[in-house]
Amino acid sequence: MSSGVYVPARFNGPAGSGNGGFVCGLLSEHVPGSDGHAVEVTLRRPPPLETPMETVGDRDTVHLLHAGTTVAEARVVEDDLGSVEGVAPERAAAAMADYAGLRGHPFPTCFACGPDRADGDGLRIFPGPVEAGLVASVWVPHESTAESGDLLDGVHRCGTATTWAALDCVGGWSEDLEGRPCVLGRMAARVDAHPVVGEPHVVVGRLLGREGRRSMTASTLYDADGRVVGTARHTWVQVDPAAFA
Repeated sequence: MSSGVYVPARFNGPAGSGNGGFVCGLLSEHVPGSDGHAVEVTLRRPPPLETPMETVGDRDTVHLLHAGTTVAEARVVEDDLGSVEGVAPERAAAAMADYAGLRGHPFPTCFACGPDRADGDGLRIFPGPVEAGLVASVWVPHESTAESGDLLDGVHRCGTATTWAALDCVGGWSEDLEGRPCVLGRMAARVDAHPVVGEPHVVVGRLLGREGRRSMTASTLYDADGRVVGTARHTWVQVDPAAFA
């Protein structure tokens, strides 16, 4: 069976291509048996914007295709995603003032972490350093990101794709993205709950290691009561930002 995926221009990462976390989250919803489980998505090329794409599944993997070419692949994986340690909201808010992306950002219009996006347009997650290899940011989901509501109490929540986007770039900023620009190559995530619109959350990222042009990171999103909303791990690939202009 096949179905369609379409990424509106709003949800870009680098200019002209989709935000990696958002696209991975969209594709994860097409993976059979993904509810409550970790899904791993491998990006094979920059996801196009404003362009119909097709998902095609085989035994274990769902492929995202554009013009017959594989853009990404997704599959359910064993859930061994440990949480990054939490950071107090006050400390996370203070760290945001030293967000490296405010000084120099390879992709300043990124939906998740771009400083050139207005409040209510992008997520404006600005992860600043807490200690070596650990960054944190406060994030209050805006009404414009609401994709679902609870009919009993009217609670508006972000959807899966936005939740993955919130878990994406924070991992990258635990690496030196200012001096070592990278793009997302692979992301595995588990969403335990969808973020509540209007409530403060804290998102944290941890650098796990480097191998040549690749960096490995992890991230966790906490709600206002300190509960884990979602957690992820990532592989990043160092690039020349000019290639995405």
